[in-house]
Amino acid sequence: MDISSLKQQCRQAAFAARAQAHISGVDAKANAQLISFLKMQDEAAIIAAYLPIRTELSPLNAMSKMVARGRVVCVPVVMGTAMPLEFHQWAPDAEMTKGAFGTSVPKNATVLRPDIVITPLAAFDRGGYRLGYGGGFYDRSFAQLSETKDVQAVGFAYSEQEVMMVPREDTDYALDAIITEKGILTF
Repeated sequence: MDISSLKQQCRQAAFAARAQAHISGVDAKANAQLISFLKMQDEAAIIAAYLPIRTELSPLNAMSKMVARGRVVCVPVVMGTAMPLEFHQWAPDAEMTKGAFGTSVPKNATVLRPDIVITPLAAFDRGGYRLGYGGGFYDRSFAQLSETKDVQAVGFAYSEQEVMMVPREDTDYALDAIITEKGILTF
């Protein structure tokens, strides 16, 4: 079996596990862990998070709390196929417009270069690897950002999304931390 097929099979199983976890009501616990992690980071850091779609674990509570604490928050914007993401400043009251893949994006964009990128995922392992959706957007973005600055790559997921080992390729970027409702894993 080739790596693409293996990733697709893992992705399907992970999405099923995530759908089950999504109805379990642990989002508040996961956000508490995320808030705790972010409070420990440099106060000047620019934080990129995401606006959830489908059954993704929602970081909206943590994002709103960070903005209320005076932190700068941005969200990813898909610029095109096989391109790194752009990160646009976000606030709870920002006017939004339709983005790619059913997301919303800030209508009036201020492009930022985040220090911390919180990413959704399909699956993760204890080695710090994430399985995304197959577009490579985050992997390209982590690679591009890390060329000019230290960027923390942080996965945000339900603990049920953990797998023994994520199928990986040389282009797959290792995360610095993974945050679930059960705690914070750092690598």
